[in-house]
Amino acid sequence: MQTGASKHCGWFGSTIGRKQLIGVTGIGLSLFVLVHMLENMLILVSAQAYNEYSHALVSNPLIYIPEAGLLALFLMHLTLALNTQFKNWAARDSRYAVKSNGDKATSNIQRSLWAQGLLILAFLILHLKLFKFGTYYSANYGHGEIRDLHRLVIEEFHEPILVGWYILALIVLGFHLSHGVGSSFQTMGVHHPRYQKMIRCFSLGYAIIVTLGFISLPIYVYFIR
Repeated sequence: MQTGASKHCGWFGSTIGRKQLIGVTGIGLSLFVLVHMLENMLILVSAQAYNEYSHALVSNPLIYIPEAGLLALFLMHLTLALNTQFKNWAARDSRYAVKSNGDKATSNIQRSLWAQGLLILAFLILHLKLFKFGTYYSANYGHGEIRDLHRLVIEEFHEPILVGWYILALIVLGFHLSHGVGSSFQTMGVHHPRYQKMIRCFSLGYAIIVTLGFISLPIYVYFIR
């Protein structure tokens, strides 16, 4: 008889278990990028609003808890997704593989999910290097000095190469979300012919909103500020 622990280990090691974990972590990360995009919109309000909000976040001692959770989600999602991809490659005899057509065909977006994930990882590393650990400017709005992150963002987004790289990476993120959001729901059991079109439309709409929201910021800074 299997114990509870062995059942969980068996589920975790199974294909469906890994896919469900990829789905759960993907949903969590998708919610984070939406919230982060909305937070960044404060750049369009004012430097003070953006800087004070950023300061309120980083000065909260509890910030390390969600940061650690977010890192765990990202690493789990990436590791499980790559592991699943490697297993698929190992199980497939590419010399005799025949591509499916019609509804069962695998799209280019699906086939390149692993590459999208690695590019997003590179983007994330650069993003943290530039803005979390980048140049420290200070500002004072009458309550003591805080970091002037707004100035750093404006400064960096006047570099054309950086703006181009950001737009490229965010478009890739959009493609990733356009498939990943809907796929995550299906993996978690929301899978019925009646809802498939609605799920695909929701996934695509979600991706477009997040992508356009993020891209609007470097474009606004570069061409208007």
